Amino acid sequence: MTRPTAIYPVIPALALPLIGWAAPSLAQEAAPAVAAAAETVAPIVDKGDTTWMMLSAILVMAMSIPGLALFYGGLVRAKNMLSVLMQVLTLFCVIALLWVVFGYSLAFTGAGSAEDATALTPFIGGLSKAFLAGVGTASLSETFTANVYVPEYVFVVFQMAFACIASALIVGATVERMKFPAVLAFVVIWFVFSYLPMAHMVWWWGGPSAFDAPAGYLFGHGDLDFAGGTVIHINAGVAGLVAAIVVGPRLGYGRELIAPHNLTFTFIGGCLLWIGWFGFNAGSNMEATGIAAMAILNTVVATAAAALAWAFGEWVFRGHPSLLGGVSGAIAGLVGITPAAGFVGPMGAIAIGLIAGFLCMWFVIKLKSKLGIDESLDVFGIHGVGGIIGAILTGVFASPSLGGSGIYDYAAGAVAENYSIADQVMTQTLGVIVAVIWSGVVSFVALMIVKAVIGLRVPANDERQGLDVTTHGENAYNS
Repeated sequence: MTRPTAIYPVIPALALPLIGWAAPSLAQEAAPAVAAAAETVAPIVDKGDTTWMMLSAILVMAMSIPGLALFYGGLVRAKNMLSVLMQVLTLFCVIALLWVVFGYSLAFTGAGSAEDATALTPFIGGLSKAFLAGVGTASLSETFTANVYVPEYVFVVFQMAFACIASALIVGATVERMKFPAVLAFVVIWFVFSYLPMAHMVWWWGGPSAFDAPAGYLFGHGDLDFAGGTVIHINAGVAGLVAAIVVGPRLGYGRELIAPHNLTFTFIGGCLLWIGWFGFNAGSNMEATGIAAMAILNTVVATAAAALAWAFGEWVFRGHPSLLGGVSGAIAGLVGITPAAGFVGPMGAIAIGLIAGFLCMWFVIKLKSKLGIDESLDVFGIHGVGGIIGAILTGVFASPSLGGSGIYDYAAGAVAENYSIADQVMTQTLGVIVAVIWSGVVSFVALMIVKAVIGLRVPANDERQGLDVTTHGENAYNS
């Protein structure tokens, strides 16, 4: 199945970095005619682009360990600190291995060449690169500029970092009461059946040299997702919400004080996430260019606006601006700007940050309590809600009339004319709907399987005593 012919020439601007991360090894993936033509032109591999991509991959890894681990760890009670750190660490390690075994191949290969003839593009890739078959120091991945490449290993490890943090995000929804093996089993199933298909649907395409080849379902519809608002944040946020509902609330939820034990750790973790996010967003451009610089600037100003919006909103609703609110707002801003980072101008980024920060704050402190769901560390409230807001607003502020980059037409070699905000918002909304339904269904089925085979919750006595001792046999603090 291929994209409608009318949509083919119009590829999301500068091609959805991250989206087009989906341009692995075009020497193998492109149509034979394109490959033959490419043999006459030496591919350009710039050491600056390569260095920036490797550094960005390292920054994204630092977001998970220690950034996310400390952010989450400080928000739970002292008796569960180590359990959260261990869940994040273990999932990072498991997903890293699964990525090189089959994850990369399923996400970033597609129909169009003999070895990928079995790929179910536009929904999932094939196994032609399982165990990184055919990937070596000489193989290349195309960037968003025709004939400009980076080593494929760089692309593999960059995408690995994204898969790892997306999976680790989910644990924040069910902390302090879910069995350790149940967490691992659930997230692995989600990774295989939700993360990989969504990554393929949103980010797989043929690259500038084969832009009209079969592409992922949402990419083919023109969905804009610069760095993973749909694939990572909405996807993981919905999984966290479903898990919180199915697993049920913590003992004493709504009756006892369940407060963070160390907001200093949360602040440090949040700041590490912010710094690492520069690799997350700007690295998604795949080239060290002005667009990458703009993505860094957008990541700063959107996050600053969201932190202030949450803090001042909390000041209005609760009478005080808290540190937790400020840090939470910063994360909401980071999430909100993720899909838009390379498509909008700085003023659009500020607007997205303000809206994401305020609406995420309203959801967390006003709506969540009315729903009665113990979505413990607000994975959905920040990542799910912020991702939805950012994805939809990308369609608004990517408009050239509002300072955005518009839609790049690879057939014409220029930005397409007549950008329609209404049409792009509809396209963005389609991406949101697909992500919510896909992740929701996969997550529910995965939880039912894990519940039947392993069970989801620890015994009540273990939960009261704390998972650090009962699951891992150690204490975070010795008095």
